[in-house]
Amino acid sequence: MSDTEIEIVAVPGKATLDEFIDVSYRLNADDPNWVPPLRSEARELLTPGKNPFHDHARLQYFLARRGGRAVGRISAHIDEFALAQPPEQGMGPGTGNWGLLEAEDEGIAKALIAKAEDWLRERGMTRVLAPISLSVWEEPGLLVQGHDHPPTVMMGHDRSQYQPWIEGTGYEKAKSLFTYELDITKKFPPIVQRIIASGERNERITIRPIDMANYQRDTAIVIDILNEAWSKNWGFVPFSEREKAYAAKKQKPLIRPDLNMIAELDGEPVAFMMTIPDLNEKLIGMRGKLFPFNWAKLLWWLRKPQVRTMRVPLMGVKKRLQNSRMASQLAFMMIEQIRQNSVANYGATRGEIGWILDDNKGMIAIADTLQTQVNREYVIYERSL
Repeated sequence: MSDTEIEIVAVPGKATLDEFIDVSYRLNADDPNWVPPLRSEARELLTPGKNPFHDHARLQYFLARRGGRAVGRISAHIDEFALAQPPEQGMGPGTGNWGLLEAEDEGIAKALIAKAEDWLRERGMTRVLAPISLSVWEEPGLLVQGHDHPPTVMMGHDRSQYQPWIEGTGYEKAKSLFTYELDITKKFPPIVQRIIASGERNERITIRPIDMANYQRDTAIVIDILNEAWSKNWGFVPFSEREKAYAAKKQKPLIRPDLNMIAELDGEPVAFMMTIPDLNEKLIGMRGKLFPFNWAKLLWWLRKPQVRTMRVPLMGVKKRLQNSRMASQLAFMMIEQIRQNSVANYGATRGEIGWILDDNKGMIAIADTLQTQVNREYVIYERSL
């Protein structure tokens, strides 16, 4: 093989997996807005037995080499839970995915995508939705707007060249996902304040914080509402029981009761809003490493985070209330409590809501009423095999 030829190899072992992980750090090292994930977290994501996504998915990682040097990577995967979803909701039978794409140039990107497609085709897949890295609940979509600022926690960041490279291989947009930002130091518009005041007078409504003394109970309530509320959304894939427990454990260090609310109607939990301080503000300077000193800095920060940005990654309301005035009222009431606590207790000045599907009219209406602005767009592409 000459130095100009590209070799695509499967990733079978620890040494090659380390190489697979390292590629992203090297290729993004010059991007001031890329937030290096902790290497331990990157490895956990990719490891069966640690990340429960692997329990119901078939995966293969590929590494591109040229002249013996790693120059790109990609994952190909088939989520059995996604295959079982109705086709009209985006996933469904015959739909596979690829993700975690990194490439030095367009030729490498095309070779990697072709290899992932071949792997999916050989296993009976007839369609691709990508990039999804690895689950739709992790980092779905390619960043196409918002390269000029770092992502918030649990959001992806991709080089701007990837969009024309992917589209140049025949992929077309299936769905856009948006994040919305707002200045949380300002009060919400008068119409929102009136809706909130009306809800506060309604004795049927209770907005309460997550109870850390009953954390497992409340996280189960949140995930059950989420699974029901999102079950008809495009791209939805349900959580397994192991994934529920894993998510609760992983998120617990970032969970603050005054930032995470459950709304009850006549004593029944019917809605929730999850908010987390932007951990990326701390991680961006750590270069993916906890040792020798970053672990202590991170633990200290986690005791009481002081941040610029709060992210609302998830909210949900039970189906019977969706598209009702009550649903909007509960959302505004939770947002207002979280807004006040974010400013007063954590020094935050900015909020980010999302991602939100481009056809989620209810959430887009709430974002518009709050006078937010779209700050990032991610695209999930599709292609027939």
